[in-house]
Amino acid sequence: MRLLPWIGLALATALPAQSPPAAPAVDPATPVPIAAFAELPLLESPRLSPDGSRLLAKGAVNGRQALLLTSLIDPKQRHTMGAPEDTDINWWRWVNDDWVLIGLGAQQDYFGQEIYVTRVLAISTDLKTTRKLDWTRSGVYADDVLWVAHDGSPRILLSKQTGIDTEADFQYSVFEIDVSTGKTRRVAEGRPNVHKWYADGDGQVRAGYQYNDATRGSVLLYRANNGEAFRPIARRVRKDEDGMTIPLTFRADGTSAVAFDDEGGFTALYEVSLPDLKLGKKLYALDGYDVDGILDNAEENDVIGAQVTDRHGHSVWFDQTLKELQEAIDGSVGDRRARIVSWNRTQTRFLVEVGTPSQPGGLYFWDTRNAKMNRLAWNSQSLQGRRLSPVSTIRYAARDGTPIEAVLTMPRHRIGQKNLPLIVLPHGGPFARDSEGWDWWTQYLAEIGYVVVQPNYRGSSGYGRAFAKKGEGEWGLKMQDDLNDAVTHLAKQGIADPKRVCMVGASYGGYAAMRAAQRDGGLYRCAISYAGVSDLAALRRYDSQFLNGRTIGDWLKTQAPDFQLISPRFHAADFSTPILLMHGKVDKRVPVAQSRALAAELKKAGKPYRYIEQPLGDHFFSRSEDRLQFLTEMTAFLKEHNPS
Repeated sequence: MRLLPWIGLALATALPAQSPPAAPAVDPATPVPIAAFAELPLLESPRLSPDGSRLLAKGAVNGRQALLLTSLIDPKQRHTMGAPEDTDINWWRWVNDDWVLIGLGAQQDYFGQEIYVTRVLAISTDLKTTRKLDWTRSGVYADDVLWVAHDGSPRILLSKQTGIDTEADFQYSVFEIDVSTGKTRRVAEGRPNVHKWYADGDGQVRAGYQYNDATRGSVLLYRANNGEAFRPIARRVRKDEDGMTIPLTFRADGTSAVAFDDEGGFTALYEVSLPDLKLGKKLYALDGYDVDGILDNAEENDVIGAQVTDRHGHSVWFDQTLKELQEAIDGSVGDRRARIVSWNRTQTRFLVEVGTPSQPGGLYFWDTRNAKMNRLAWNSQSLQGRRLSPVSTIRYAARDGTPIEAVLTMPRHRIGQKNLPLIVLPHGGPFARDSEGWDWWTQYLAEIGYVVVQPNYRGSSGYGRAFAKKGEGEWGLKMQDDLNDAVTHLAKQGIADPKRVCMVGASYGGYAAMRAAQRDGGLYRCAISYAGVSDLAALRRYDSQFLNGRTIGDWLKTQAPDFQLISPRFHAADFSTPILLMHGKVDKRVPVAQSRALAAELKKAGKPYRYIEQPLGDHFFSRSEDRLQFLTEMTAFLKEHNPS
């Protein structure tokens, strides 16, 4: 079986040696051209090197995404690293000042079946050496980096499958690898059904999560260090309602850890004792919301902060130095929002993203020896610091009284006007959520005159266990009602005209748009679906090929017990409003067959639709030309069926 091809490294100037000139002053009332919204972010997920002299980020180069390695000292040392068109760059991180890691993925043929294969590539920062980390002795999945050394040495821990020939090959073993030489040493033997290992800050493999997809039972294996044998310390069977508490950060004392638990109905951060996993002090909780993530210290033996989302995403710092630093930055950016996204090992140099929900903002570099931050790049070279349509959070009650939070974007050219045309834009997932933040798609719709509402319907993440549970069995039913109730609410407020409404969405949002056209055509003048799901049974079959496919199928069945009833493909005759279907041919999350099948049924039923397939499009709009084509087609469709 051919696994991943050699990655093609294109070494060239990624950004000009001198910063591009500022865009000429523009009258704020001037409309923004459509191409500006189709631009890819100039820098995505930037990571500062340990010494703080360079950054690594995915960036836009000629409308494509590539990995950028940029010196912050010498502006001439800026390079791109590009993969072949059929290979994804999934993640990137620093090992030390001399080496970086890149996580790659590609779809491969495996005895006639398409599977997704992952690998890790190590590249020296002088760009002289590229090393495939044990690729020839790897199976399908081989890209889970558990740890990198903190002493400056080029050592990592990599969890991976070891081949495809035997059952043991599919088990995940953990190897210590010297990325400078490629030498490997196994430190944890693979075990049946252990797909996830956890290491502490010293590079000791401390825990393994064992999950049996056939029985739906799980066991947490634990040891104090690499010299001990693993033993089970917690079990969960299929019928158990409560989840399992899993240590995420192992503290230096060796007897405690930090973990998430939703004992109070919302995910919060706790101390836990080892090995009994007894909950101790609650370290942080956010009233009315789940905690999203944790931020470790440099040694990875304690937490220094938490990532949270209320109206918008931000960091809450426990470390006093970072807390004071955040306060100082917040005080300097006015009404904009600042987020510290990366820092060097001595916490003297920082990367800070600054912007607002109505402004794409930019990335800034702050050396604390200097009084001011220096802007490295605007996220949008066309828009730069322009502010567009205002964004806010609203709340309304669904028809059964369930409280729903939603993000509302008002078109900037029509502030104060009443009864405006409305776009209902549900998020994907559906276990996800929207919050106040820059969104190219939403801002474009507002720019051409529409009010946009993004409801966090029941079943969305971030609002606690009970709210998530309300979504069970409600795909296309009460979850759909929550979307419709946003229209009713905004109409009562005089904001939206209930006779000029269209639903637009992608992934699950695309499914909701399909369902709106099929079930609620009297409420919507049109619907637009990008990468939507039309046949849930087919999606379940597709997902069965992936890790824990049976569990994914179980989850889908709890969300939609009757696939046939709520799958739009089987109800083409009920469609009563025109729909635009668009899908990327290389979409690996929702296969293009989902939109093809619905288009065929609509054609057979004689219903109004338009279907467009993007030959190189994926699930995430990774190419600017795909964004531009989508916005152009959406604009034409809206102009015909729900003009602003």
